[in-house]
Amino acid sequence: MTHAAHAPTAHYTSMGLDSRKMAFWAFIGSECLLFGSLISTYLVYKGRSVVGPYPHDILNIPFTSVSTFDLLMSSLMMVLALAAVQRGDMKWGKIWLFSTALLGLVFLGGQVIEFTEFVHKGLTMSTNLFGCTFFVLTGTHGAHVAVGVLWLLTLWVRALQGRLGPANAMTVEITGLYWHFVDVVWIIIFTVVYLIQ
Repeated sequence: MTHAAHAPTAHYTSMGLDSRKMAFWAFIGSECLLFGSLISTYLVYKGRSVVGPYPHDILNIPFTSVSTFDLLMSSLMMVLALAAVQRGDMKWGKIWLFSTALLGLVFLGGQVIEFTEFVHKGLTMSTNLFGCTFFVLTGTHGAHVAVGVLWLLTLWVRALQGRLGPANAMTVEITGLYWHFVDVVWIIIFTVVYLIQ
């Protein structure tokens, strides 16, 4: 018998929802406030840089579009991972969990390439208001993606050890909530920063 059979007993709220899920939704609410303040700050200072480089000088929309597509595909992989774990198909559960983490790593690699290119072109956090708000906003999002990748890889290792199964589906679902939240935030950032100039 695997450890997956010994999952903790679910605790439900008065609304019939698992208390862990409710707590995580509250956490996501606080994250919305964080990203809302960062996006608002970016918008308040947009176009106020007195020295360049400016967004239209430096942003590579085709490159970032590919990164965005990559992150959206990772959300699909996460959905497939949860479905596989729920039905007890751990072979595919492991494949989809690892695929989600891998696509997250590809996104982070693209962000490192982008940041390095911007620094070579003279844009740093101290260059102008655009540089400061851009790096803080996208860097904070990147840190969240990194946390998500580590979380996914932890679940993948647990699955390899036989310690993840249908009884732990709620854990995978909560991980999915976090991952989808990070993806939705990126779509907003991509639209606000890259597409609306």
